[in-house]
Amino acid sequence: MKKITIAIDGFSSCGKSTMAKDLAREIGYIYIDSGAMYRAVTLYCIENGLAENGEIDKEKLKASMNQINISFQLNAETGRPDTYLNGVNVESKIRTMEVSSLVSPVATLDFVREAMVAQQQAMGKEKGIVMDGRDIGTTVFPDAELKIFVTASAEVRAQRRYDELKAKGQEAGYEEILANVKGRDFIDQNREVSPLRKADDAILLDNSNLTIAEQKEWLMKQYQFAVGGVDKLIEAWQGLK
Repeated sequence: MKKITIAIDGFSSCGKSTMAKDLAREIGYIYIDSGAMYRAVTLYCIENGLAENGEIDKEKLKASMNQINISFQLNAETGRPDTYLNGVNVESKIRTMEVSSLVSPVATLDFVREAMVAQQQAMGKEKGIVMDGRDIGTTVFPDAELKIFVTASAEVRAQRRYDELKAKGQEAGYEEILANVKGRDFIDQNREVSPLRKADDAILLDNSNLTIAEQKEWLMKQYQFAVGGVDKLIEAWQGLK
């Protein structure tokens, strides 16, 4: 079966990463979390004094970009890749509210996006990858054979994020998270470089009222159709009965 590139874009906290990771594992593809890369840059800013009072020192960050090395390593326990910043596992650190509150301003910087996009495109040269983010189908891989755009209401996304943080034992308030979600939506959609938007040829998925199992089933059908057309889609439907 031919290998393709799968781009999954959408709003924050709408389950893109879960969908992408699960699909990649099921079909034997490589999963790349582009959002984790921007979060890692944001964490670098926080840990190196480049973020003060919610403001990023752009000049210092630009001069430091060649010192930021981001990689992924498979976690044997979870079966999913962890994010490493300069050789250190930062998977938990990049998921905190502190990072979430600053990641959108960092991601709007043109020199940051250019560096991350170049790395992402290099990772996907051989196809056989699933990548999720904000501009994968529009900027990183505009020729991807399968593009999905995921959305859900801000309230649903905030509740999911709240539940996720509480499950990890992290302090979080629903109203704070909701404000963060809405703020990130505005920044993501209105930034000058690669704003968040649905690619013309992307398939829209509103998962506000879908379970994870229902999402997985829907996504697998889209994949089967992308790689094999109608015959494969029929096989996928029959296999799920």
